[in-house]
Amino acid sequence: MTNEEKLRAVVLDATKAIGLAVDPALIVIEHSRDASHGDYSTNAAMRFSKLAGSKPLDLAKRLLPELTSPFLEKVEIAGPGFLNFFLKQDALQGVVETILREKEAYGRSPRKGIKVNIEYVSANPTGDLHLGHTRCAAVGDSIANLLDAGGYDVTREYYVNDCGNQVEHLGHSLYIRYCELFGKEGAVLGDNDYHGVDLIDIAKEIKEKYGDRYLEENEESHDFFIRFGIDAELAKIRKDLDAFRVHFDKVSYESDIRKGGNIENTLEFLKPYLYQEEGATYLATSRFVDDKDRPVIKADGCYTYFMPDICYHYDKMSRGYDLLIDVLGADHHGYIGRMKSALMMKGYSPDVLQAEFVQVVRVYRDGQEVKMSKRTGKAIAHRDLVEDVGVDAVRYFFVERSQSSHLDFDYNLAMERSSNNPVYYAQYAHARCCSVLSLGSDIPLDEKAPLLKEEAEMTLLRLLADFPGVVSGAAEERAPYKVAAYIQKLAAAIHSFYTNCRIIDRDDIPTTSSRLALAKASKVAMSNALAILGVSSPEKM
Repeated sequence: MTNEEKLRAVVLDATKAIGLAVDPALIVIEHSRDASHGDYSTNAAMRFSKLAGSKPLDLAKRLLPELTSPFLEKVEIAGPGFLNFFLKQDALQGVVETILREKEAYGRSPRKGIKVNIEYVSANPTGDLHLGHTRCAAVGDSIANLLDAGGYDVTREYYVNDCGNQVEHLGHSLYIRYCELFGKEGAVLGDNDYHGVDLIDIAKEIKEKYGDRYLEENEESHDFFIRFGIDAELAKIRKDLDAFRVHFDKVSYESDIRKGGNIENTLEFLKPYLYQEEGATYLATSRFVDDKDRPVIKADGCYTYFMPDICYHYDKMSRGYDLLIDVLGADHHGYIGRMKSALMMKGYSPDVLQAEFVQVVRVYRDGQEVKMSKRTGKAIAHRDLVEDVGVDAVRYFFVERSQSSHLDFDYNLAMERSSNNPVYYAQYAHARCCSVLSLGSDIPLDEKAPLLKEEAEMTLLRLLADFPGVVSGAAEERAPYKVAAYIQKLAAAIHSFYTNCRIIDRDDIPTTSSRLALAKASKVAMSNALAILGVSSPEKM
Protein backbone atom coordinates (compact mmCIF):
# COMPACT_ATOMS: atom_id res chain seq x y z
CA MET A 1 0.00 0.00 0.00
CA THR A 2 1.39 3.42 -0.99
CA ASN A 3 1.67 6.34 1.42
CA GLU A 4 -1.22 8.05 -0.39
CA GLU A 5 -3.41 4.96 0.00
CA LYS A 6 -2.53 4.69 3.70
CA LEU A 7 -3.33 8.35 4.28
CA ARG A 8 -6.56 8.12 2.29
CA ALA A 9 -7.60 5.25 4.58
CA VAL A 10 -6.71 7.34 7.65
CA VAL A 11 -8.86 10.23 6.41
CA LEU A 12 -11.72 7.89 5.53
CA ASP A 13 -11.63 6.35 9.02
CA ALA A 14 -11.61 9.84 10.55
CA THR A 15 -14.70 10.93 8.58
CA LYS A 16 -16.50 7.76 9.68
CA ALA A 17 -15.51 8.43 13.30
CA ILE A 18 -17.30 11.80 13.25
CA GLY A 19 -20.34 10.33 11.45
CA LEU A 20 -19.61 11.69 8.00
CA ALA A 21 -20.20 9.36 5.01
CA VAL A 22 -17.93 10.40 2.12
CA ASP A 23 -16.92 8.89 -1.23
CA PRO A 24 -13.35 7.56 -0.78
CA ALA A 25 -12.58 8.48 -4.39
CA LEU A 26 -13.04 12.16 -3.47
CA ILE A 27 -10.33 12.09 -0.81
CA VAL A 28 -7.31 13.71 -2.41
CA ILE A 29 -3.82 13.27 -0.96
CA GLU A 30 -1.06 15.45 -2.38
CA HIS A 31 2.63 16.05 -1.75
CA SER A 32 3.35 19.12 0.35
CA ARG A 33 5.30 21.61 -1.72
CA ASP A 34 7.14 22.91 1.32
CA ALA A 35 8.83 20.44 3.70
CA SER A 36 7.86 22.67 6.64
CA HIS A 37 4.24 21.86 5.79
CA GLY A 38 4.78 18.13 6.15
CA ASP A 39 5.13 15.27 3.71
CA TYR A 40 1.56 15.14 2.41
CA SER A 41 -1.62 17.19 2.70
CA THR A 42 -5.35 16.91 2.03
CA ASN A 43 -8.12 19.41 1.36
CA ALA A 44 -10.74 16.98 2.72
CA ALA A 45 -12.06 19.48 5.27
CA MET A 46 -12.78 22.02 2.54
CA ARG A 47 -14.14 19.44 0.11
CA PHE A 48 -16.58 17.94 2.63
CA SER A 49 -17.48 21.03 4.67
CA LYS A 50 -20.80 21.53 2.88
CA LEU A 51 -21.70 17.89 3.47
CA ALA A 52 -20.82 18.30 7.16
CA GLY A 53 -22.75 21.55 7.41
CA SER A 54 -19.81 23.42 8.92
CA LYS A 55 -16.96 25.72 7.98
CA PRO A 56 -13.83 24.00 6.57
CA LEU A 57 -11.69 25.07 9.54
CA ASP A 58 -14.26 23.76 12.01
CA LEU A 59 -14.43 20.42 10.18
CA ALA A 60 -10.64 20.21 10.15
CA LYS A 61 -10.62 20.67 13.93
CA ARG A 62 -13.18 17.86 14.31
CA LEU A 63 -11.14 15.53 12.09
CA LEU A 64 -7.76 16.31 13.65
CA PRO A 65 -7.98 14.10 16.79
CA GLU A 66 -9.24 11.16 14.68
CA LEU A 67 -6.30 11.28 12.25
CA THR A 68 -4.06 8.73 13.93
CA SER A 69 -1.77 6.00 12.64
CA PRO A 70 1.49 4.31 13.74
CA PHE A 71 3.30 5.78 10.72
CA LEU A 72 2.23 9.38 11.43
CA GLU A 73 4.45 11.69 13.48
CA LYS A 74 1.83 14.44 13.66
CA VAL A 75 -0.95 16.21 11.76
CA GLU A 76 -1.35 19.99 11.60
CA ILE A 77 -4.06 22.32 10.37
CA ALA A 78 -2.95 25.03 7.95
CA GLY A 79 -4.70 28.00 6.31
CA PRO A 80 -8.45 27.71 5.82
CA GLY A 81 -8.52 24.01 6.66
CA PHE A 82 -5.72 22.08 4.97
CA LEU A 83 -4.51 19.05 6.92
CA ASN A 84 -0.75 18.48 6.73
CA PHE A 85 0.67 15.04 7.48
CA PHE A 86 4.15 14.51 8.88
CA LEU A 87 5.29 10.90 8.47
CA LYS A 88 7.61 9.17 10.91
CA GLN A 89 11.09 8.91 9.52
CA ASP A 90 11.13 5.12 9.55
CA ALA A 91 7.87 5.10 7.58
CA LEU A 92 9.70 6.81 4.72
CA GLN A 93 12.89 4.82 5.12
CA GLY A 94 10.99 1.54 4.90
CA VAL A 95 10.48 1.98 1.15
CA VAL A 96 14.17 1.23 0.55
CA GLU A 97 13.87 -2.24 2.04
CA THR A 98 10.65 -2.84 0.09
CA ILE A 99 12.23 -1.89 -3.24
CA LEU A 100 15.36 -3.95 -2.66
CA ARG A 101 13.21 -6.94 -1.78
CA GLU A 102 10.77 -6.63 -4.69
CA LYS A 103 13.31 -5.46 -7.33
CA GLU A 104 11.75 -5.62 -10.83
CA ALA A 105 8.36 -6.29 -9.25
CA TYR A 106 8.37 -2.96 -7.39
CA GLY A 107 5.54 -0.79 -8.67
CA ARG A 108 3.50 -3.70 -9.99
CA SER A 109 -0.04 -4.27 -8.72
CA PRO A 110 -1.55 -7.63 -7.76
CA ARG A 111 -3.28 -9.43 -10.63
CA LYS A 112 -6.89 -8.31 -11.12
CA GLY A 113 -8.09 -11.27 -13.19
CA ILE A 114 -9.26 -8.88 -15.93
CA LYS A 115 -8.38 -9.80 -19.53
CA VAL A 116 -7.56 -6.90 -21.85
CA ASN A 117 -6.83 -7.00 -25.58
CA ILE A 118 -5.00 -3.99 -26.96
CA GLU A 119 -4.60 -3.63 -30.71
CA TYR A 120 -2.17 -1.07 -32.06
CA VAL A 121 -0.12 -0.11 -35.12
CA SER A 122 -1.94 -2.54 -37.50
CA ALA A 123 -0.35 -0.74 -40.47
CA ASN A 124 -1.54 -1.89 -43.89
CA PRO A 125 1.14 -4.14 -45.44
CA THR A 126 1.60 -1.87 -48.43
CA GLY A 127 4.68 0.16 -47.48
CA ASP A 128 6.96 1.45 -44.77
CA LEU A 129 5.78 2.60 -41.35
CA HIS A 130 5.29 6.36 -41.08
CA LEU A 131 5.52 8.56 -37.99
CA GLY A 132 1.83 8.15 -37.20
CA HIS A 133 2.48 4.43 -36.88
CA THR A 134 5.54 5.20 -34.76
CA ARG A 135 3.56 7.17 -32.22
CA CYS A 136 0.79 4.56 -32.15
CA ALA A 137 3.48 1.92 -31.53
CA ALA A 138 5.11 3.88 -28.69
CA VAL A 139 1.78 4.80 -27.09
CA GLY A 140 0.15 1.38 -27.57
CA ASP A 141 3.12 -0.55 -26.26
CA SER A 142 3.55 1.74 -23.25
CA ILE A 143 -0.16 1.43 -22.40
CA ALA A 144 0.15 -2.35 -22.68
CA ASN A 145 3.16 -2.28 -20.34
CA LEU A 146 1.27 -0.03 -17.94
CA LEU A 147 -1.80 -2.25 -17.89
CA ASP A 148 0.39 -5.29 -17.28
CA ALA A 149 2.14 -3.52 -14.39
CA GLY A 150 -1.29 -2.40 -13.15
CA GLY A 151 -2.39 -6.00 -12.71
CA TYR A 152 -4.30 -6.66 -15.93
CA ASP A 153 -3.83 -9.74 -18.13
CA VAL A 154 -2.81 -8.14 -21.41
CA THR A 155 -2.74 -9.45 -24.98
CA ARG A 156 -0.95 -7.27 -27.52
CA GLU A 157 -2.44 -7.73 -30.98
CA TYR A 158 -1.72 -6.67 -34.55
CA TYR A 159 -4.42 -6.88 -37.22
CA VAL A 160 -3.35 -7.34 -40.83
CA ASN A 161 -5.68 -5.93 -43.49
CA ASP A 162 -4.64 -8.37 -46.20
CA CYS A 163 -7.81 -8.08 -48.29
CA GLY A 164 -9.47 -5.33 -50.27
CA ASN A 165 -8.44 -2.64 -52.72
CA GLN A 166 -5.16 -1.68 -51.05
CA VAL A 167 -3.65 -5.15 -51.42
CA GLU A 168 -5.06 -5.47 -54.94
CA HIS A 169 -3.12 -2.31 -55.83
CA LEU A 170 -0.05 -3.68 -54.02
CA GLY A 171 -0.13 -6.91 -56.03
CA HIS A 172 -0.62 -5.07 -59.31
CA SER A 173 2.13 -2.57 -58.53
CA LEU A 174 4.56 -5.36 -57.70
CA TYR A 175 3.62 -7.19 -60.89
CA ILE A 176 4.33 -4.06 -62.95
CA ARG A 177 7.75 -3.62 -61.27
CA TYR A 178 8.46 -7.29 -62.00
CA CYS A 179 7.49 -6.83 -65.67
CA GLU A 180 9.74 -3.76 -65.92
CA LEU A 181 12.73 -5.94 -65.01
CA PHE A 182 12.05 -8.01 -68.13
CA GLY A 183 11.30 -4.99 -70.33
CA LYS A 184 7.74 -6.16 -70.92
CA GLU A 185 5.76 -3.69 -73.05
CA GLY A 186 2.80 -1.92 -71.52
CA ALA A 187 4.04 -2.32 -67.95
CA VAL A 188 2.99 1.04 -66.52
CA LEU A 189 1.93 1.93 -62.99
CA GLY A 190 -1.54 3.40 -62.66
CA ASP A 191 -2.56 6.44 -60.62
CA ASN A 192 -3.88 4.22 -57.82
CA ASP A 193 -0.83 1.97 -57.75
CA TYR A 194 2.02 2.21 -55.27
CA HIS A 195 5.01 4.04 -56.70
CA GLY A 196 7.46 3.39 -53.87
CA VAL A 197 10.89 2.23 -55.02
CA ASP A 198 10.90 -0.43 -52.30
CA LEU A 199 8.74 -2.56 -54.60
CA ILE A 200 11.57 -2.64 -57.13
CA ASP A 201 13.75 -4.48 -54.60
CA ILE A 202 10.94 -6.94 -53.88
CA ALA A 203 10.45 -7.50 -57.63
CA LYS A 204 14.18 -8.21 -58.01
CA GLU A 205 13.91 -10.81 -55.26
CA ILE A 206 11.06 -12.50 -57.13
CA LYS A 207 13.04 -12.48 -60.37
CA GLU A 208 16.03 -14.07 -58.65
CA LYS A 209 13.87 -16.81 -57.07
CA TYR A 210 11.38 -17.53 -59.84
CA GLY A 211 12.79 -16.11 -63.08
CA ASP A 212 10.04 -15.27 -65.59
CA ARG A 213 7.56 -17.79 -64.15
CA TYR A 214 4.95 -15.11 -63.30
CA LEU A 215 5.23 -12.84 -66.35
CA GLU A 216 1.90 -13.98 -67.74
CA GLU A 217 -0.97 -12.07 -66.17
CA ASN A 218 -3.45 -14.64 -64.89
CA GLU A 219 -5.18 -15.73 -61.69
CA GLU A 220 -2.08 -17.56 -60.44
CA SER A 221 0.22 -14.54 -60.90
CA HIS A 222 -2.45 -12.20 -59.48
CA ASP A 223 -2.67 -14.18 -56.25
CA PHE A 224 1.08 -14.75 -56.09
CA PHE A 225 2.05 -11.07 -56.26
CA ILE A 226 -0.51 -10.10 -53.64
CA ARG A 227 0.67 -12.78 -51.21
CA PHE A 228 4.38 -12.22 -51.86
CA GLY A 229 3.98 -8.46 -51.54
CA ILE A 230 2.06 -8.74 -48.27
CA ASP A 231 4.61 -11.14 -46.79
CA ALA A 232 7.55 -8.98 -47.88
CA GLU A 233 6.02 -5.76 -46.54
CA LEU A 234 5.01 -7.45 -43.28
CA ALA A 235 8.55 -8.78 -42.84
CA LYS A 236 9.88 -5.21 -43.10
CA ILE A 237 7.27 -3.92 -40.67
CA ARG A 238 8.05 -6.67 -38.16
CA LYS A 239 11.77 -5.99 -38.45
CA ASP A 240 11.23 -2.28 -37.81
CA LEU A 241 8.91 -2.93 -34.85
CA ASP A 242 11.28 -5.51 -33.37
CA ALA A 243 14.06 -2.92 -33.49
CA PHE A 244 11.64 -0.49 -31.81
CA ARG A 245 11.11 -3.04 -28.99
CA VAL A 246 7.49 -3.58 -29.96
CA HIS A 247 6.36 -7.20 -29.98
CA PHE A 248 2.92 -8.75 -30.31
CA ASP A 249 1.35 -11.78 -28.64
CA LYS A 250 -1.01 -12.38 -31.53
CA VAL A 251 -1.27 -11.42 -35.19
CA SER A 252 -4.70 -11.73 -36.81
CA TYR A 253 -5.43 -11.61 -40.53
CA GLU A 254 -8.49 -10.27 -42.29
CA SER A 255 -8.22 -13.15 -44.76
CA ASP A 256 -8.75 -15.58 -41.86
CA ILE A 257 -11.71 -13.56 -40.61
CA ARG A 258 -13.33 -13.94 -44.04
CA LYS A 259 -12.95 -17.74 -44.11
CA GLY A 260 -15.60 -20.38 -43.40
CA GLY A 261 -18.64 -18.26 -44.07
CA ASN A 262 -17.89 -16.07 -41.06
CA ILE A 263 -19.06 -12.85 -42.69
CA GLU A 264 -22.17 -14.50 -44.14
CA ASN A 265 -23.08 -15.99 -40.77
CA THR A 266 -22.56 -12.63 -39.07
CA LEU A 267 -24.77 -10.91 -41.64
CA GLU A 268 -27.47 -13.47 -40.94
CA PHE A 269 -27.21 -12.70 -37.24
CA LEU A 270 -27.38 -8.96 -37.93
CA LYS A 271 -30.39 -9.31 -40.25
CA PRO A 272 -32.80 -7.47 -37.89
CA TYR A 273 -30.56 -4.39 -38.17
CA LEU A 274 -29.96 -4.48 -41.96
CA TYR A 275 -31.76 -2.57 -44.69
CA GLN A 276 -31.08 -1.63 -48.31
CA GLU A 277 -30.81 1.80 -49.82
CA GLU A 278 -29.77 2.64 -53.40
CA GLY A 279 -28.47 -0.89 -53.88
CA ALA A 280 -26.21 -0.86 -50.80
CA THR A 281 -26.85 -2.70 -47.52
CA TYR A 282 -26.76 -0.60 -44.34
CA LEU A 283 -26.43 -1.52 -40.67
CA ALA A 284 -28.72 0.51 -38.39
CA THR A 285 -25.99 1.58 -35.97
CA SER A 286 -27.81 4.86 -35.25
CA ARG A 287 -30.27 2.86 -33.12
CA PHE A 288 -27.44 2.57 -30.60
CA VAL A 289 -24.55 5.02 -30.12
CA ASP A 290 -23.60 5.95 -33.70
CA ASP A 291 -24.52 9.26 -35.29
CA LYS A 292 -25.72 7.62 -38.52
CA ASP A 293 -26.18 4.22 -40.15
CA ARG A 294 -23.21 2.63 -41.91
CA PRO A 295 -22.96 0.59 -45.13
CA VAL A 296 -21.65 -2.97 -44.81
CA ILE A 297 -22.15 -4.06 -48.43
CA LYS A 298 -21.58 -1.65 -51.30
CA ALA A 299 -23.87 -1.43 -54.33
CA ASP A 300 -21.39 -3.52 -56.32
CA GLY A 301 -21.76 -6.38 -53.82
CA CYS A 302 -18.36 -5.94 -52.15
CA TYR A 303 -18.07 -5.66 -48.40
CA THR A 304 -17.05 -2.36 -46.88
CA TYR A 305 -14.07 -2.52 -44.50
CA PHE A 306 -16.55 -2.15 -41.62
CA MET A 307 -18.06 -5.60 -42.18
CA PRO A 308 -14.92 -7.75 -41.61
CA ASP A 309 -13.98 -5.40 -38.77
CA ILE A 310 -17.26 -6.28 -37.04
CA CYS A 311 -16.43 -9.98 -37.41
CA TYR A 312 -12.93 -9.32 -36.07
CA HIS A 313 -14.22 -7.58 -32.94
CA TYR A 314 -16.77 -10.35 -32.40
CA ASP A 315 -13.89 -12.81 -32.69
CA LYS A 316 -11.87 -10.93 -30.08
CA MET A 317 -14.75 -10.90 -27.64
CA SER A 318 -15.33 -14.63 -28.22
CA ARG A 319 -11.82 -15.20 -26.84
CA GLY A 320 -12.98 -14.13 -23.38
CA TYR A 321 -11.69 -10.57 -23.07
CA ASP A 322 -13.28 -8.20 -20.59
CA LEU A 323 -12.05 -5.11 -22.41
CA LEU A 324 -10.91 -4.27 -25.94
CA ILE A 325 -8.70 -1.24 -26.54
CA ASP A 326 -8.07 0.05 -30.06
CA VAL A 327 -5.22 2.52 -30.49
CA LEU A 328 -6.15 4.61 -33.53
CA GLY A 329 -5.10 7.67 -35.46
CA ALA A 330 -6.89 10.91 -34.65
CA ASP A 331 -8.92 10.68 -37.89
CA HIS A 332 -10.76 7.55 -36.68
CA HIS A 333 -13.08 9.17 -34.10
CA GLY A 334 -16.23 8.09 -35.94
CA TYR A 335 -15.08 4.47 -36.01
CA ILE A 336 -15.64 3.71 -32.33
CA GLY A 337 -19.31 4.73 -32.23
CA ARG A 338 -20.20 2.41 -35.08
CA MET A 339 -18.18 -0.49 -33.65
CA LYS A 340 -19.65 -0.02 -30.17
CA SER A 341 -23.07 -0.18 -31.82
CA ALA A 342 -22.21 -3.42 -33.62
CA LEU A 343 -21.02 -4.94 -30.34
CA MET A 344 -24.23 -3.84 -28.62
CA MET A 345 -26.20 -5.71 -31.30
CA LYS A 346 -24.41 -8.82 -30.02
CA GLY A 347 -25.48 -8.03 -26.45
CA TYR A 348 -22.21 -6.53 -25.23
CA SER A 349 -21.97 -3.35 -23.17
CA PRO A 350 -20.66 -0.35 -25.13
CA ASP A 351 -17.97 -0.07 -22.45
CA VAL A 352 -16.24 -3.30 -23.56
CA LEU A 353 -14.62 -1.29 -26.37
CA GLN A 354 -12.45 1.72 -25.60
CA ALA A 355 -10.21 3.76 -27.89
CA GLU A 356 -7.07 5.78 -27.56
CA PHE A 357 -6.79 8.37 -30.32
CA VAL A 358 -3.24 9.37 -31.17
CA GLN A 359 -2.57 12.80 -32.60
CA VAL A 360 -0.16 13.61 -35.41
CA VAL A 361 3.58 14.19 -35.18
CA ARG A 362 5.58 17.04 -36.66
CA VAL A 363 9.36 16.95 -36.75
CA TYR A 364 11.45 20.08 -36.26
CA ARG A 365 15.16 20.55 -36.87
CA ASP A 366 17.05 23.80 -36.36
CA GLY A 367 13.69 25.46 -35.69
CA GLN A 368 12.22 24.44 -39.04
CA GLU A 369 9.61 21.78 -39.72
CA VAL A 370 11.13 18.82 -41.57
CA LYS A 371 8.84 16.90 -43.89
CA MET A 372 11.32 15.10 -46.11
CA SER A 373 14.14 12.71 -45.30
CA LYS A 374 17.56 13.80 -46.59
CA ARG A 375 18.46 10.14 -46.94
CA THR A 376 15.50 9.02 -49.04
CA GLY A 377 14.05 12.26 -50.37
CA LYS A 378 10.60 11.12 -49.21
CA ALA A 379 8.43 11.84 -46.21
CA ILE A 380 10.25 10.92 -43.01
CA ALA A 381 9.59 7.27 -42.28
CA HIS A 382 9.69 5.45 -38.95
CA ARG A 383 12.99 3.81 -39.86
CA ASP A 384 14.63 7.15 -40.73
CA LEU A 385 13.88 8.74 -37.38
CA VAL A 386 14.76 5.71 -35.26
CA GLU A 387 18.06 5.19 -37.06
CA ASP A 388 18.97 8.87 -36.66
CA VAL A 389 18.10 9.57 -33.01
CA GLY A 390 17.76 6.10 -31.49
CA VAL A 391 14.97 3.97 -30.05
CA ASP A 392 15.16 5.46 -26.54
CA ALA A 393 14.69 9.06 -27.65
CA VAL A 394 11.84 8.29 -30.04
CA ARG A 395 9.97 6.08 -27.58
CA TYR A 396 10.31 8.57 -24.73
CA PHE A 397 9.53 11.74 -26.70
CA PHE A 398 6.54 10.11 -28.42
CA VAL A 399 4.79 9.38 -25.10
CA GLU A 400 6.06 12.36 -23.08
CA ARG A 401 2.86 14.24 -23.85
CA SER A 402 -0.70 12.94 -23.76
CA GLN A 403 -1.53 10.96 -26.89
CA SER A 404 -4.51 13.27 -27.43
CA SER A 405 -2.11 16.21 -27.87
CA HIS A 406 -0.24 17.07 -31.05
CA LEU A 407 3.45 16.27 -30.82
CA ASP A 408 6.24 18.50 -32.08
CA PHE A 409 9.38 16.36 -32.08
CA ASP A 410 12.55 18.42 -31.57
CA TYR A 411 15.26 16.62 -33.53
CA ASN A 412 18.06 18.72 -32.05
CA LEU A 413 16.90 18.20 -28.46
CA ALA A 414 16.58 14.45 -28.96
CA MET A 415 20.23 14.31 -30.08
CA GLU A 416 21.51 16.56 -27.29
CA ARG A 417 23.59 14.98 -24.52
CA SER A 418 22.70 17.36 -21.71
CA SER A 419 20.20 17.84 -18.91
CA ASN A 420 17.94 19.67 -21.39
CA ASN A 421 17.21 16.32 -23.02
CA PRO A 422 14.73 14.53 -20.71
CA VAL A 423 15.82 11.07 -21.88
CA TYR A 424 19.48 11.79 -21.26
CA TYR A 425 18.63 13.43 -17.92
CA ALA A 426 16.75 10.33 -16.70
CA GLN A 427 19.24 7.79 -18.01
CA TYR A 428 22.14 9.77 -16.54
CA ALA A 429 20.43 9.63 -13.14
CA HIS A 430 20.32 5.84 -13.45
CA ALA A 431 23.96 5.72 -14.55
CA ARG A 432 24.97 7.87 -11.57
CA CYS A 433 23.36 5.38 -9.20
CA CYS A 434 25.24 2.56 -10.92
CA SER A 435 28.49 4.51 -10.67
CA VAL A 436 28.33 5.10 -6.90
CA LEU A 437 27.24 1.49 -6.31
CA SER A 438 30.27 0.33 -8.27
CA LEU A 439 32.59 2.63 -6.31
CA GLY A 440 31.13 1.40 -3.04
CA SER A 441 30.80 -2.25 -4.04
CA ASP A 442 32.94 -3.35 -1.06
CA ILE A 443 30.63 -1.63 1.45
CA PRO A 444 27.62 -3.65 2.67
CA LEU A 445 24.22 -2.03 2.21
CA ASP A 446 21.98 -1.31 5.15
CA GLU A 447 18.61 -2.01 3.55
CA LYS A 448 16.72 -0.51 6.48
CA ALA A 449 18.51 2.79 5.70
CA PRO A 450 18.09 4.16 9.25
CA LEU A 451 20.48 7.11 8.89
CA LEU A 452 18.74 8.94 6.05
CA LYS A 453 17.63 12.33 7.29
CA GLU A 454 18.78 15.06 4.87
CA GLU A 455 16.09 16.89 2.92
CA ALA A 456 17.43 15.58 -0.43
CA GLU A 457 17.15 12.07 0.96
CA MET A 458 13.64 12.61 2.28
CA THR A 459 12.47 14.05 -1.05
CA LEU A 460 13.85 11.04 -2.87
CA LEU A 461 12.25 8.62 -0.41
CA ARG A 462 8.85 10.26 -0.89
CA LEU A 463 9.12 9.91 -4.66
CA LEU A 464 10.20 6.29 -4.42
CA ALA A 465 7.19 5.56 -2.21
CA ASP A 466 4.93 7.22 -4.79
CA PHE A 467 5.94 4.94 -7.67
CA PRO A 468 3.35 2.16 -7.22
CA GLY A 469 0.57 4.74 -6.98
CA VAL A 470 1.83 6.53 -10.10
CA VAL A 471 1.84 3.27 -12.06
CA SER A 472 -1.60 2.23 -10.81
CA GLY A 473 -3.13 5.64 -11.56
CA ALA A 474 -1.49 5.92 -14.99
CA ALA A 475 -2.68 2.40 -15.86
CA GLU A 476 -6.29 3.25 -15.00
CA GLU A 477 -6.10 6.41 -17.10
CA ARG A 478 -4.02 4.75 -19.84
CA ALA A 479 -1.67 7.71 -19.53
CA PRO A 480 2.00 6.82 -20.11
CA TYR A 481 2.84 10.52 -20.14
CA LYS A 482 2.25 10.51 -16.37
CA VAL A 483 5.03 7.94 -15.99
CA ALA A 484 7.28 10.20 -18.09
CA ALA A 485 6.48 13.12 -15.77
CA TYR A 486 7.28 10.96 -12.74
CA ILE A 487 10.59 9.93 -14.31
CA GLN A 488 11.64 13.57 -14.58
CA LYS A 489 10.81 14.22 -10.91
CA LEU A 490 12.66 11.09 -9.86
CA ALA A 491 15.68 12.03 -11.98
CA ALA A 492 15.78 15.51 -10.43
CA ALA A 493 15.63 14.00 -6.93
CA ILE A 494 18.42 11.52 -7.73
CA HIS A 495 20.66 14.26 -9.11
CA SER A 496 19.95 16.41 -6.04
CA PHE A 497 20.77 13.49 -3.73
CA TYR A 498 23.99 12.82 -5.64
CA THR A 499 25.01 16.49 -5.53
CA ASN A 500 24.03 17.40 -1.97
CA CYS A 501 24.84 14.22 -0.05
CA ARG A 502 28.25 12.65 0.22
CA ILE A 503 27.13 9.16 -0.68
CA ILE A 504 30.44 7.39 -0.10
CA ASP A 505 32.27 8.50 3.02
CA ARG A 506 34.72 5.87 4.22
CA ASP A 507 35.03 7.71 7.51
CA ASP A 508 31.30 7.17 8.11
CA ILE A 509 30.44 3.68 6.91
CA PRO A 510 27.01 3.47 8.67
CA THR A 511 25.70 6.55 6.81
CA THR A 512 27.35 5.37 3.60
CA SER A 513 25.60 2.00 3.92
CA SER A 514 22.22 3.73 4.21
CA ARG A 515 22.93 6.04 1.27
CA LEU A 516 24.16 3.23 -0.97
CA ALA A 517 20.96 1.34 -0.21
CA LEU A 518 19.01 4.45 -1.23
CA ALA A 519 21.07 4.72 -4.43
CA LYS A 520 20.29 1.09 -5.27
CA ALA A 521 16.59 1.53 -4.56
CA SER A 522 16.58 4.64 -6.79
CA LYS A 523 18.31 2.69 -9.55
CA VAL A 524 15.66 -0.04 -9.38
CA ALA A 525 12.73 2.40 -9.43
CA MET A 526 14.20 4.40 -12.33
CA SER A 527 14.84 1.24 -14.34
CA ASN A 528 11.30 -0.03 -13.68
CA ALA A 529 9.79 3.30 -14.71
CA LEU A 530 11.83 3.56 -17.92
CA ALA A 531 10.97 -0.04 -18.81
CA ILE A 532 7.26 0.81 -18.84
CA LEU A 533 7.98 3.28 -21.64
CA GLY A 534 10.26 0.82 -23.43
CA VAL A 535 13.37 2.90 -22.69
CA SER A 536 16.68 1.32 -21.69
CA SER A 537 18.58 1.95 -18.44
CA PRO A 538 22.30 2.28 -19.26
CA GLU A 539 24.80 1.72 -16.47
CA LYS A 540 27.40 4.02 -18.03
CA MET A 541 27.08 7.23 -20.05
